[in-house]
Amino acid sequence: MSTEEVLAGVGPRLKQMRKEREVTLAALSEATGISVSTLSRLESGLRKPSLELLLPIAQAHQVALDELVGAPAVGDPRVRGVKPIERYGRTHWPLTRQPGGLQAFKVLEPQRRLDPEPRTHEGYEWLYVLSGKLRLVLGEHDVVLTAGEAAEFDTRVPHWFGSAGEGPVEFLSLFGPQGERMHVRARPKQA
Repeated sequence: MSTEEVLAGVGPRLKQMRKEREVTLAALSEATGISVSTLSRLESGLRKPSLELLLPIAQAHQVALDELVGAPAVGDPRVRGVKPIERYGRTHWPLTRQPGGLQAFKVLEPQRRLDPEPRTHEGYEWLYVLSGKLRLVLGEHDVVLTAGEAAEFDTRVPHWFGSAGEGPVEFLSLFGPQGERMHVRARPKQA
């Protein structure tokens, strides 16, 4: 199946999924932060799907992105040739392979208590905690992030992050060396 065929099937799949869940366009719009007209154009095929539109929809429907788009099976799912990098006592697994531009890493920080030594450099960073507790010192803020929490910041602000000292912490790091920012389109649900 070609990419164009997969993309052409996204709109009808989005509409079918929404109807099966008995969700209105207005309710989906409220859950995702995407306008009703954009959602309608996606479902009718008048708007091309993009990650920044599909990710919040997948989250709202609580399905994997592959299921939402109906992507064909890719065969062997193993990632080969990714060698971990040891840096500052942490283990980094590169998730991007091209040099320059936005870089993604899975990071494992061992349990340890360190005195923060905030640093600055060019760029923009986004952190998402997978497990454990991550201490983030950012300017005058000193916070602990737990699994499922994220932070984003300009790396020109003095910052430091590491284990909160209560066990290892595993997190994702997306870093834009030229200040590229991650674009989050979904609004959080109101409690």
